[in-house]
Amino acid sequence: MLVGDVGGPEDAPLVLLMHGGGQTRHSWAGAMRSLVGAGYRVVNLDARGHGESEWSPTRAYTIHDRIKDIHAVVDGCGTPYALVGASMGGLSSIHAVGEGLSPSAIILVDIVPDMEPKGVERIVGFMIAHHGGFASLEEAADAVAAYYPERPRPKDPGGLMKNLRRRDDGRLYWHWDPVMFGVEDPSAFHEPLQRSTLTLGERPEVPVLVVRGKLSDIVSDASIASFQAKVPHAETVDVSGAGHMVAGDKNDAFNAAVIGFLARHMPLGG
Repeated sequence: MLVGDVGGPEDAPLVLLMHGGGQTRHSWAGAMRSLVGAGYRVVNLDARGHGESEWSPTRAYTIHDRIKDIHAVVDGCGTPYALVGASMGGLSSIHAVGEGLSPSAIILVDIVPDMEPKGVERIVGFMIAHHGGFASLEEAADAVAAYYPERPRPKDPGGLMKNLRRRDDGRLYWHWDPVMFGVEDPSAFHEPLQRSTLTLGERPEVPVLVVRGKLSDIVSDASIASFQAKVPHAETVDVSGAGHMVAGDKNDAFNAAVIGFLARHMPLGG
């Protein structure tokens, strides 16, 4: 079972928000408010194995499983729809188009297929470093601050509880299923992703926007150049002062870029 938030008029164009690995739907809270305020129908999901969505007893965490979840939302919706995906959610969007999905627009949030290896290593290292949990909320906040020193450490770390769960041993654990790592061989994942990217490049009727955090260590100028060579119709927006967590770092600038792009390619009443 997937858990999500839904808002906006039922007959309006649909925007599906898909967060990155290790996040929850709460990372889109500001974006969802702005999109609903602009008049769009919005579905904001906790990905399978994340947040309040169920953990899979059969380790069903492959890219194909995530594409099934996209279809569960958009198939039969009866309106134009756009996919907005950060990191894992963005790669899932590319794969979905490679397998035949036809959204009115795709917005990739600080993600392209040719990622910077050091940035990927840093993220994966953080996600697998705390399987033993945290003794306190402050300890979890310290771990986040060490991982993301560019973002000011909040005076009240209470908001982190949206991303944590307390287990029977009394310790706090990240709100995602750790068995997701190791389900797919990264080397086996790369080639299908490249094929899907080339397919996306052959479909100019699917507008593509990459919103990059200018401080990102995941998406570089070289990453963007490689992606645009394969998807020539892709547009890019750089958000200054933002890292990989673009929407959380500079929410107003992010929202403006997304809503402006959708207004051109998936207008209300269009």
